[in-house]
Amino acid sequence: MYQILMPIDTDEDRVAAQTETVLDLVNAIDSAEVTLLHVFADEDRAENTTPTQLAPGRNARDRLADAGATIEQESRIGNPAEEILELAHEIGANQIVLGGRKRSPLGALVFGSVSQDVLRKARRPVTVTGSAAALERPSHRCVNCGEAYYSDPSTEISTCRRCGGVHVETVTDEPAEPTA
Repeated sequence: MYQILMPIDTDEDRVAAQTETVLDLVNAIDSAEVTLLHVFADEDRAENTTPTQLAPGRNARDRLADAGATIEQESRIGNPAEEILELAHEIGANQIVLGGRKRSPLGALVFGSVSQDVLRKARRPVTVTGSAAALERPSHRCVNCGEAYYSDPSTEISTCRRCGGVHVETVTDEPAEPTA
């Protein structure tokens, strides 16, 4: 089973981007276990986190479970980078999928960067996503086989290069599911 560690926070857009990235992995392998990790800086923050703040994690859990992944959930208190790396080692994670935020080099220096710490110290592959809006999504997809195309959305694609099908559609919010 492929082990994916997905540290999450309360930012809905970042968690959505991580979820989309992990869904791509889940769809590409036979079986996956995704561990959702929420690290709190201290006990007060853990106790004062509202249900609304935890909603992005619940949405991620539900979407990943619907895709067939086995889901584990962990909460820890401490330094986020250290806790991420420790849990990755404990579960034997094959990959870590982090939600990064844009910071200037000065901002990262002043405020620190969990992503930078994890990238520097990890002994396993790390994928850093941004916001869901920044994910590169295909412009078109074949309804028959799922082949993705990256071009101008106004381009008309009449025949699929992979299966020869004639049902290549412009991608809207959700990709079309292959019928075969």
